[in-house]
Amino acid sequence: MKQYPVGPGSRFPFGVTTDAAGTNFSVWALGSTGAKLLLFEDAASPMPFQVVTLDPVENRTVPFWHVYVQGSPSGVLYAWKIDGPRNTRESGFRFDRHKALVDPRARAVSDLHWDRKRASGPGDNIDASIRGFVIRDDEYDWEGDRPLNRPPEHSVIYEMHVGGFTRHASSGVKHPGTFSGVIEKIPYLQLLGVTDIELMPVMAFDEQDVPKAAAARGLKNYWGYSPHSFFSPHPGYCVSAGQGGHVREFRDMVKALHRAGIGVILDVTFNHTAEGGDKGATINFKGFDNKNFYHLDSKDLRIYRDYTGCGNTINCNSPMVTTFLIDCLEYWVREMHVDGFRFDLASVLVRGFDGEPHPHAPMPWHIELSQVLGNTTLIAEAWDAGGLYQVGEFPGYRWTELNGRYRDVIRRFVRGDPGLTGEVATRLSGSSDLYEPNDRLPTNSINFVTCHDGFTLLDLVTYNAKHNEANGEDNRDGSDDNNSWNCGTEGKTDDPAIVGLRHRQVKNFMTLLLLSQGVPMIRSGDEVLGTQLGNNNAYCQDNTLSWFDWTSTESHTGMLRFVIKIIAFRRRHPCLTRKTFLTGKPRSGRLPDVTWHGRRLHEPLWEDRNSRILAYTLGGATDDEEDLHIMLNMSEEAVEMEVPAITALRWHRAIDTSQPPGSDIMDPPRQPQVE
Repeated sequence: MKQYPVGPGSRFPFGVTTDAAGTNFSVWALGSTGAKLLLFEDAASPMPFQVVTLDPVENRTVPFWHVYVQGSPSGVLYAWKIDGPRNTRESGFRFDRHKALVDPRARAVSDLHWDRKRASGPGDNIDASIRGFVIRDDEYDWEGDRPLNRPPEHSVIYEMHVGGFTRHASSGVKHPGTFSGVIEKIPYLQLLGVTDIELMPVMAFDEQDVPKAAAARGLKNYWGYSPHSFFSPHPGYCVSAGQGGHVREFRDMVKALHRAGIGVILDVTFNHTAEGGDKGATINFKGFDNKNFYHLDSKDLRIYRDYTGCGNTINCNSPMVTTFLIDCLEYWVREMHVDGFRFDLASVLVRGFDGEPHPHAPMPWHIELSQVLGNTTLIAEAWDAGGLYQVGEFPGYRWTELNGRYRDVIRRFVRGDPGLTGEVATRLSGSSDLYEPNDRLPTNSINFVTCHDGFTLLDLVTYNAKHNEANGEDNRDGSDDNNSWNCGTEGKTDDPAIVGLRHRQVKNFMTLLLLSQGVPMIRSGDEVLGTQLGNNNAYCQDNTLSWFDWTSTESHTGMLRFVIKIIAFRRRHPCLTRKTFLTGKPRSGRLPDVTWHGRRLHEPLWEDRNSRILAYTLGGATDDEEDLHIMLNMSEEAVEMEVPAITALRWHRAIDTSQPPGSDIMDPPRQPQVE
């Protein structure tokens, strides 16, 4: 191919910038001594057609390497080689002049030739590396699209996996397992009634990053919590990944979802990368600036601090790293129009240079105060694998949190554990104990019962113990603390009594979730009784065990109907989506916003250690809204419970999970009167 002339280039802007005359390349590599830019003809090319050796005077502005390539066409791919000090106890750097590195800021990447083993061992891996595309902004026509900026109190979040949502043969889409496939299923999401989809990781990740036991079984990293290129959509979810169509295809999906009134929240992994620990792969960050990008042991800089359980931990509060990550988030909002982010193991974001929690950590506050991110949803998984647990205490006011305490107590309550009515009432009311003291709101609580990590909702009522043998680790992986109950038999059964009880329990969970103050999150597939056969850690199961089975929308129409109706019920009742905490005080001429009961009115059983019963009345939040009276009985026996008398009005039964499908939830015209 043609050899393109080169010039000094500029350190700003970071990454790759194209204009009519050529392309500017710029990377940060503190402490390095040499750099080479590798140019590849296309994604199929194993070797570069041009290698540009950068001059340490002309092409370097410490700590940047930069070069301008004149006339280079769009569609060319590129990688870097960086030289410098090797790994030592004192330096903290891991430069390796043999390893080809992908630009951390690449907008689209190709992993067509990727070989993790080659990147983890000694020697050159040019022909087995990940590369970035040189792409020009094609003036994409957003057709007036903008992020939706929906108020959180009106949100119902649906957690889903882009690949698994349409990869099953029953999906019937043209391009299974892609962003394009999601577009074809938008009518289903509209029918369900969810307002936002929370996508499990879609930033480019290493599918080869699995333990040896899983790899020996031909398994791969399915969930995607192994990122390496935070600016690039994952090539495995693209139809035209070989041509660098990543950005366009992702934008097409977002635009189509927005047209349907559905927001897009990205699950981001800013706590670790696919490079792993000391024996892990060199993909980019290790080879550019290992010393600053990762938390390293202060006495031996060869050792990675691991607060994630994945071999390394991103040093989020290092100034250059903070800048990189904030730039990344703002890019996804400004250029890709996403509506929010869910941060995996978010407590890593508050760890300072010494690894300890920083009382005024810059990273979460930069996110909180960014004007570009000012209207985005921010969800923190407010804990990490190093023992830091911050539910109710994550820094900032705008941050919402995955409420793990809600999940745990609701699971135990529905299972039938006694003596929980006081805490259950607090969780159903928006967890004021966690959020009100810090001037936060019920909407700071993301309520959930299940998510990708753990049992499905059906498995939660089908298994007492995990069954992860398919992962190849002798059932050692995954949590043993599930708060589940198998309803009397472990695993599948044809016993109609047990099957009926399980379905009723699933409806109980869904009802509590959608009646709670705060923001509900539903795991994809739970609405159609999806199962992973007791596997509570299906991170490596890119197969029918994890995929959404679309035949279930026909075989479990009763459950699907119930979930559709309960979401619509929530939407009809503003008293379930209040912006402020319940007070027990009445509005003029109306019932108090909440009144608590037990079997008898106004006699809640807060101190009864054997109680499994709770009832409460929610006064309508608007003049035309009906009041709600909610009765919860998680004991094994039927009990009589008093219902408040309302002058000149009658109660109607809206939801009764003991009733068969079709009668378990009723729209207002068909709701029978309660005598």
